[in-house]
Amino acid sequence: MENKTLISIIIPAYNEEETLQASVQKIGETLASLQDRYSFELIFVNDGSSDTTLGLLRQLHQEHPDWVYYLSFSRNFGHMSALRCGYDHARGQAVICMDADLQHPPAYIPVFLEKWAEGYEIVFTSRQDDQKTGWFKRLSSKYFYGLMNRFSDVHIEPGAADFRLLDRKVVDLIQQSNETDLFIRGFIPWVGFRQFIIPYTPDKRFAGQSKYTLRKMLRLALNGITAFSVRPLRIATFLGACISGLAFFYAIYAVYAHFVLKETVQGWTSVLLSVLIMGGLQLLTLGIIGEYLGRLFIQAKGRPPYIVQESTLPPSK
Repeated sequence: MENKTLISIIIPAYNEEETLQASVQKIGETLASLQDRYSFELIFVNDGSSDTTLGLLRQLHQEHPDWVYYLSFSRNFGHMSALRCGYDHARGQAVICMDADLQHPPAYIPVFLEKWAEGYEIVFTSRQDDQKTGWFKRLSSKYFYGLMNRFSDVHIEPGAADFRLLDRKVVDLIQQSNETDLFIRGFIPWVGFRQFIIPYTPDKRFAGQSKYTLRKMLRLALNGITAFSVRPLRIATFLGACISGLAFFYAIYAVYAHFVLKETVQGWTSVLLSVLIMGGLQLLTLGIIGEYLGRLFIQAKGRPPYIVQESTLPPSK
């Protein structure tokens, strides 16, 4: 019997009890046409869900023990940690990542594999928003990628999603990375290799609500910027130099006004503005430095990015 190429599909899941059954069904229907060339493992990563997600994953594994597996965290560690866990445990020669809410259409899986067979090590998607996409989603996405590409040293394709295929060699690089808080969406363009972009329009969410709030989007953007660039520190240095230069000229004017113009009473407005500007700049600079020191502090502690409490994956050979 001819050996088939193993393909891993990883799906982070956080409170997705309403979507799991439909996800397995639709993905299974798509994979049925590829069974002659490939074998598959579908790996769900339960990110500390508080609903019945874990119980449903146990049930799905019992129903499909040969290809549906799950890893369950001891608590909620976040979407990026769930992705990292999936890549760390995937055994396939290629690894596909997608969401559990079916906004990432399973019909693109054969397209991913076709491009991978052509020699592309990275096949990723770029979301094309239409009028059906909510205004908050469009606005937050626009500013997220705008901030990332303006302040980061790596270019992330606008609309780039976590819906992608990675070759084994790229997955191995993720596994070998020692970063505690790895920003995978920025790591992918940083590694290089042959990459192919597929524009896609997301399907309507099958059920439930999006877990990405504005706060999480801003935190993700800040994480990405500080993970791949020191440009904010350079901007802070530049602003400090500019303010220092202005302060120097203002000091010269103050001395001139005191000894030449004999203006002994100074206006409170200029003093107030100077204090506010200098104080705000100092706090901004300290905040930027604090973000980088915080990353170093977390990295120095060496804690694992996630803790797996339960797993149905077979032991690695």
